[in-house]
Amino acid sequence: ATDPLKKVQNLLFGVQTLAQFPGVADKINLPELTKEVNTTVIYLNQSGANDDLIFDGGALICDVDGNIIYKTEHFKEKLFIFNSEEHKTHIEDEPPVISLLHDALVLGIRDYFEKTGHKKAVLGLSGGIDSALVAYLAVKALGNENVLGILMPSRYSSSHSVSDAEESAHLLKIRTETVPITDVHENFEHLFQNIFPDGTSDLTEQNIQARLRGNILMAISNNSGSLLLNTTNKSELAMGYGTLYGDMCGALAVISDLTKYWVYELSKYINSIEKSIPENCVSKDPSAELKPDQKDSDNLPPYTELDPFIEKLVEQRALNLETLATEKDKLNTIFRNEYKRFQAPLGLKVSEKAFGSGRRIPIVGKIANE
Repeated sequence: ATDPLKKVQNLLFGVQTLAQFPGVADKINLPELTKEVNTTVIYLNQSGANDDLIFDGGALICDVDGNIIYKTEHFKEKLFIFNSEEHKTHIEDEPPVISLLHDALVLGIRDYFEKTGHKKAVLGLSGGIDSALVAYLAVKALGNENVLGILMPSRYSSSHSVSDAEESAHLLKIRTETVPITDVHENFEHLFQNIFPDGTSDLTEQNIQARLRGNILMAISNNSGSLLLNTTNKSELAMGYGTLYGDMCGALAVISDLTKYWVYELSKYINSIEKSIPENCVSKDPSAELKPDQKDSDNLPPYTELDPFIEKLVEQRALNLETLATEKDKLNTIFRNEYKRFQAPLGLKVSEKAFGSGRRIPIVGKIANE
């Protein structure tokens, strides 16, 4: 467009639809734009969350020389008056990205609950870092009096998983209920002996435990009017490392757009401000604890290897043919589990590209030959 105003309008309209953080205005280089069109540009962005989208706010005003003369905080609504004839420079401090990530997720939870008319949340508190982080974010968004943690130990639960879950609840001052699943699990094992005379597979045994927990959590959600928060992270979601109708239950998947790397980084950041997540949750090897001595590394590549691959494939969409040829196992696992992601809870979006409505892949599609 040759008309300066139309050029600004077209450019901003395209960028505003992204709804990504931090500061989508920073991505289009407003100072350069204002100099090019030789006019002051006032950039206003919605602040708040709707469903899975989180709008970051962060108003900007640039003068004709490309100087930023007014800037507001992210993820906060603000009413201000700008006098173009007599103005004072006002620029809020730009926090680090990890802080913006924290604020985005808290806002996402808070607005989802407020706009759906709910006040209380329930989640499974396993003693792992994912549930500890989600519990913390829920407390920040809703208040500790509105968050309930459910401990559901089994015969395979380690002593530290229970103690870490209890410490997490203690640090956050939230109420907990303990519902052991061992007896119910044994009842299913007896039932399976009649259904499967040749024995059950290891996967069947693991999945039934996750589904027992999912049923308990959904029953508590139904009976109390609370929304169930899902604790699946992006790394697990990518690889299908979760059980449909089990640990993938929930009304809102809080950290489904965070790879395991960012789960750890955000948890460390939170603890650097105020210890809110048990140190053992951060330091111990992650495990689903669905069989003896189980670790995530038994079924998944190391997160230090997996997470960069997921970010490159999903967020940057920057894989080349050489990578496609050498990473067939990861690729096939990711695409093979698309059917699970179609049935996953709504997840808060905080990256360049999240799983969900903005990234739809055919369930029966294939990328690489096995």
